[in-house]
This record gives sequence, structure tokens and C-alpha cells, in this order.
Amino acid sequence: MRLHTQKRILVTGGSGFLGSHLCKRLVNEGHDVLCVDNFFTSSKENITELLDRPNFELMRHDVTFPLFVEVDEIYNLACPASPIHYQHDPVQTTKTSVHGAINMLGLAKRIKAKILQASTSEVYGDPEVHPQKEDYWGHVNPIGIRSCYDEGKRCAETLFFDYNRQHKLRIKVARIFNTYGPNMHPNDGRVVSNFIMQALQNQPITLFGDGLQTRSFCYVDDLIEGFVRFMASADDVIGPINMGNPGEFTIKELAEKVIELTGSKSKLSYEPLPSDDPTQRQPDISVAKSTLNWEPIVKLEEGLKKTIPYFETLLR
Repeated sequence: MRLHTQKRILVTGGSGFLGSHLCKRLVNEGHDVLCVDNFFTSSKENITELLDRPNFELMRHDVTFPLFVEVDEIYNLACPASPIHYQHDPVQTTKTSVHGAINMLGLAKRIKAKILQASTSEVYGDPEVHPQKEDYWGHVNPIGIRSCYDEGKRCAETLFFDYNRQHKLRIKVARIFNTYGPNMHPNDGRVVSNFIMQALQNQPITLFGDGLQTRSFCYVDDLIEGFVRFMASADDVIGPINMGNPGEFTIKELAEKVIELTGSKSKLSYEPLPSDDPTQRQPDISVAKSTLNWEPIVKLEEGLKKTIPYFETLLR
């Protein structure tokens, strides 16, 4: 028998880094969770512990094709999120963002479900405004090597807001800033996973440019708490809402911290800066604070200490 507070919840990209943490959170809260994934960049190992739970179901499916299920809420997280993965097949990346949004919005409209879109700070491009507020329209190259992801996510936001205006669909749009933690893909090219893997193997730690470009790093548990609060908020709270940690660090500072925490013998190695790589990335989270009473609580050092053992296990 279903509890009256129990919901049927669909998580697309549910076996990925963020999706797996969200599925665990929702399953542990007693909800019926349908995890949908095509396993392009994700791993079943991320959700192995959930497979024998009676309120968890796994379906192999690509969101670029329609899906017909009955749920109360949808978290649309499906899309490769690291440059290495989304540049591998850029046309498919754009399709995943755009066709995936169309299919999930169509599903939500048919079954009258509430739907959250995992958007990204990449919609701001290489920002000319710092820190980035939600009313900033961005500075994005529409034809660069990162455009498949940046513009795909921007188009998905357009679709969400048009479905809200045209069909009165209940939407939530979260703009995610750099997030890290266990279950990250070890070879996804993201800076935290790269640095930890290199440090644990005493390899040179690769910095691009002078290493003085800045990023803000949010621990995954903090982000998932933000998702859940956002989904539970009033229907007129639709976003977009920035979600990330406003604490700003240079890439070089992150590398030095990882070396310190792993006890590594790694040295820093400098490479040319990739095309369209943003020089600054820091969220203004005043909207999340005021509307969701949310802000990150895990400091960078604490989060790295929780993340490093996961990569040590992978290497063993």
C-alpha cells in the first residue's frame, strides 16, 4: 500500500553522478523511484545498492525517444555533463538536451506531473558579469566546441518556460554550478576528478593556462538538498535558480589542496588553455537563500575528504 506522502518519481540520467545520489535520497525517503538511463556516460555500479530495494526500478532508455509512464514528479538530469563526454558526440549532446526536454515536457503535460530541469551555469558562457545572477543573459559562443552543451541547455530552458507559459506546466529550472563527490566518472575530464586521480597516482597535475581561473565547488549532498527543496517549493517558484557554492577558488588552489589531502608527490604541470574555457565561475545564490532557505554547508576541504576515498577504491 502506498503511503499518502509517497510519490512516484522519475529521474532521467538516474545512474549518473548526480542522478544516483538523487535516487538514493528519494528511495531512502520512501518514494517510488523510476531511474531511466541509457548508460552512455553513467554506470550501473552507482546504483547497485538500490537494485534490490522494492521501491526502486531501473529502465534502460534514451530520452531522445518518447517515454510513456505514470509518475507524479520528474527530475530531468539526462545529459553528458563533462566536456570530454559531451564533445565526443556533440550532435547527440544537443539532441539529448533539446529532444530530451521536448519528450519529458510532453510526458509531464500528458500526466500533469511537476518537472525539474537540471540546467547549468554554462548557460552564462564566459561571463562578463561576476558573480552570475539569474537575470544575466550570458556571453555564449553559439558555434564553439562547447556550444552543443551550452546552447542545448539554453534551448531546454526556453522550452521549459514556453511550456509553463503556453500549457501552465509546473516547472522548476535549476542552474547547477561545479559539483563534485563520490560517483563522479574517473575519466570525465572534470577538474576535481582529474586532480584526485592524478594525485593518487603521483602523476603531474595538469593545469590549463596559468591556473588562476576560478571555480566554485559544491559538494553533491548540498546540491541534492537544493533539488529536493526546489521541487517541494510552491508552484509559482519556477526559477531559474542558481545552485552552487559561492566559495571561489583558483584551479591552482584546488590542485594544491588535493595534493595536500592525498599526501601526493605530484607536481603541477601547465598546458595551453582550451577554447571557450570560462575564466570565472561563481554563483550568486541569493535567490536560493531567500526562496528555498538553501545554501551549501559542506566546505571544500571537508567535501574533498569525503570524495578522495571513492577514487582510492576505484584505483584498488
